[in-house]
Amino acid sequence: MTPWDLLALPPLPEGVLRALVAPLGERVRLRVPARRDRAALLEALPEAEIVLGDWSGELALDAEAVAAAPLLAFVQQPSVGVDGHDLAALAAAGVPLANTAGVSAVAVAEWCLSAALAVRRKLTQADAAVRAGGWPQLELGTSELSGSKVGLVGYGPIGAECERLFGAFGCEVSYWTRTPRETAAFRPLERVVAESDVLVVVIALSEQTRALVDPRRMKQGAVLVNAARGGVVDQAALVEALGGHLGGAALDVFETEPLPAGDPLLGFAHVLLSPHVAGVTGQSTGRVVEAVMDNLGAVLDGRPVAHVVNGLAPDVSRKFGHSPVV
Repeated sequence: MTPWDLLALPPLPEGVLRALVAPLGERVRLRVPARRDRAALLEALPEAEIVLGDWSGELALDAEAVAAAPLLAFVQQPSVGVDGHDLAALAAAGVPLANTAGVSAVAVAEWCLSAALAVRRKLTQADAAVRAGGWPQLELGTSELSGSKVGLVGYGPIGAECERLFGAFGCEVSYWTRTPRETAAFRPLERVVAESDVLVVVIALSEQTRALVDPRRMKQGAVLVNAARGGVVDQAALVEALGGHLGGAALDVFETEPLPAGDPLLGFAHVLLSPHVAGVTGQSTGRVVEAVMDNLGAVLDGRPVAHVVNGLAPDVSRKFGHSPVV
């Protein structure tokens, strides 16, 4: 049996990648690019039949990259976000792209709740003050989360888990998503943004959601929590609002990552900054690996794969003499 050519792009040592795919045995031939740059990616793609995507977005599959991979049959992204890839180009080439939807929902929702609490209770400011020899108490001016109006922008698995967790803290939760829902909690986006004490952004980035949230339209003293993608929030408008009426923000994602030195967001004490780790826990990482291996095994066995996000059928075509294992 001819092995499938598997090109692995995650920013991990080659030895780690080989250990991850070892259970697939000789049914795959693992390769990694010679370097982590675009030229090396384009050099490696012509032989690739399966691509394990790069969650960092550094080695993304745009239209040029897809065109450079004539043998490509399947792309597995080891994350929920797929905004770095050209989904339309992959669909036009007949290549299904799957993500790991749902596996990090608990981790991200817990981060959103923790971050909202940290900003409302000003935990980072209190910590910095004590380390500097201070002992502020009444001066911090903190507020409770219980009883707050929490608005969710996005209502997939992460949004549903956020609703459960914030609801358990006594919050009144509403949400908006691009597909209207027949529930009492569903509201127009304008209302969710304008009426929420805490606005939690957990929607995927696409051309339709880019700069979707304008923080200048949030209420006085409100807090923004973004665990989606930096591009979903108008970052220039966020900086303006933080210098004015916003009560604070908790940001796990940014328009440019890592956050550049001198970025104005670094100058706000009432902003909690996090290095895109909301979905990263020991448990969620294990679930990502399991989901990825399940889908790769499905390709090798000739079974439908799960969580295809670019509109194609979940059956990966049998190409180039490969036959499923029975």
